[in-house]
Amino acid sequence: MDLPATLPEKLYLLAYDPERERLTGTLHLDLAVRAAALTELLRRGLIRDDGRHPVGVAGPADGLDPLSAALLEAIHQGRRRTWKGWIGREAWSARVVRDGLAAAGRIRVERRRVLGLFPVARVTLPEPRVRKALAASVTSALSGPFSRVDPADAALVALVDAARLGSALTWRRRREFRARIDKLAPAAGPVPRALRRAINAKSADGGAG
Repeated sequence: MDLPATLPEKLYLLAYDPERERLTGTLHLDLAVRAAALTELLRRGLIRDDGRHPVGVAGPADGLDPLSAALLEAIHQGRRRTWKGWIGREAWSARVVRDGLAAAGRIRVERRRVLGLFPVARVTLPEPRVRKALAASVTSALSGPFSRVDPADAALVALVDAARLGSALTWRRRREFRARIDKLAPAAGPVPRALRRAINAKSADGGAG
């Protein structure tokens, strides 16, 4: 079974709840997938942490998803922003990941209008085993031998935790495995902390409105 190669794709699929048959966590999904894209670039050595800012590093960028590729290009243009600033910079990031997954046949997107006015997109999984395998990798990273955890899976767990993605990791399991999650988190570098700050900032802005 062929699994997605990059963290934004994996995180997006984990946001799908197979029992409810719909995408969840959509309020902060744009932030979460951008954080995943930054982590993907950091993990591949295409960016590095320069204090509070990511900077580009020369290297092969083959096999990136569209969001990660676009983000890498923007960073190489020399714009200087904090990790949190890059995560919260633009909306529609989840749509970019969604459209890439749809083009690859990993999801189906049904577009329609509610009351004939409001456009909505319903996401379904043609191959549920892919999402099930990703969920199993999260479980294995939490409960299997630490020495055998793939760094990409460790980073994915840290992102799922920071994004509070309940479809992949309930709050009870986050609490139960808190020590293990904290031990896995360095695989994602400074990104999970920045993601939490971006989510808190967006929540505060929403509350103020």
